[in-house]
Amino acid sequence: MKKLLLGVAITLVGATAAGGALAAGGGQPVVGVAEFTNQSGAAWWRGGVGWELSGMLSNELSSNGDFHVVERQKMQNVLEEQNLAASGRVASGSGPKIGKLTGAQYLVTGTVTAYEENTSSTGGGLSFKGIGLGGKSSEAYLAVDIRVINTQTGDIDFSRTVEGRSKNSGVNVAVYRGGFGGNLAHEENTPAGKAIRAALVEITDYLDCVMVKRNSCVSEYQAKEQKRRQGDKKALKLD
Repeated sequence: MKKLLLGVAITLVGATAAGGALAAGGGQPVVGVAEFTNQSGAAWWRGGVGWELSGMLSNELSSNGDFHVVERQKMQNVLEEQNLAASGRVASGSGPKIGKLTGAQYLVTGTVTAYEENTSSTGGGLSFKGIGLGGKSSEAYLAVDIRVINTQTGDIDFSRTVEGRSKNSGVNVAVYRGGFGGNLAHEENTPAGKAIRAALVEITDYLDCVMVKRNSCVSEYQAKEQKRRQGDKKALKLD
């Protein structure tokens, strides 16, 4: 009987904590974004960029209007003070601690796993008084592994490899609503900066789909993931 009562009490405490987080977010998912990590050879990655990307994604999620986002500095202080941000990995069992200290229901982590950039001559360009100025075409590709950790259970509720691409002066997704600063300020109008913006918008749209809307967009993202996997197989020449 005592064990039964204890089990009920634990369940009620968990439900109360989850309910409190929902109330704090006005019914919206309460999310915090951890420091991004890097496993690519991107030349633009340097000290501080991980938290800058965290702040940029936090701004994008907040601008979306469907999330209650824990302030980035608060997340940074908590994760660093608790030594939970090392290498971007959340230690087993630390999820509830993060949730309690920050109020976040979910912790979003991001790892840049690939970055490629290519600049080539288009053979065109401008001609002035007989002097030809060749045109250039610049492309960039960025891949980010996203995980959404449930701070109540410690489980990974959602995960996806999100891609961002840029070509010349265009970005292949919707307009990014934030800005660049810090170590990334000089990348804002470069192919790298455009690919980063594309990836952040795609991440936001994906999280909005699977965590809030949960409609036909889910099947669309499943189709995107299948296409990405098929592309990876072809690139690796797997049978």
